[in-house]
Amino acid sequence: MLTFLGHFLYVLAAWTVTIKYLFPIGYALGEGVPLHTYVLWDLWWAVHLWLGWALLHWQRYTFTLGMVVSLAEIAIVVTKLILFLAAPEWTIWRTNWFINKLFVLACFVLLLGYLSVNARRLRARAAA
Repeated sequence: MLTFLGHFLYVLAAWTVTIKYLFPIGYALGEGVPLHTYVLWDLWWAVHLWLGWALLHWQRYTFTLGMVVSLAEIAIVVTKLILFLAAPEWTIWRTNWFINKLFVLACFVLLLGYLSVNARRLRARAAA
């Protein structure tokens, strides 16, 4: 399961970079507007890469990192989805964002559940 989640995080990072940076920059190029016009700036993709790597190459800090990032992501994404769904704006940008957030939420709910159920074994692995 850790291998699946590690790779899931790599896919999420690539998808996030594509929909928040590459697609918006390409669209801006096509419109002839400044390249940063549609970019959605954040660095969560880097955190996802780090956590994905840590899950695939277990480190002493991986259990704690996984729990902290999972709890933070779930809280942030649920809050953003509640705010969005109160007054949804179904543009190409927001629809891509929405679908991405659903996958991010699914990934971190799975990770939090896995870490919680296997906490004793994974903590022992971290101590070894």
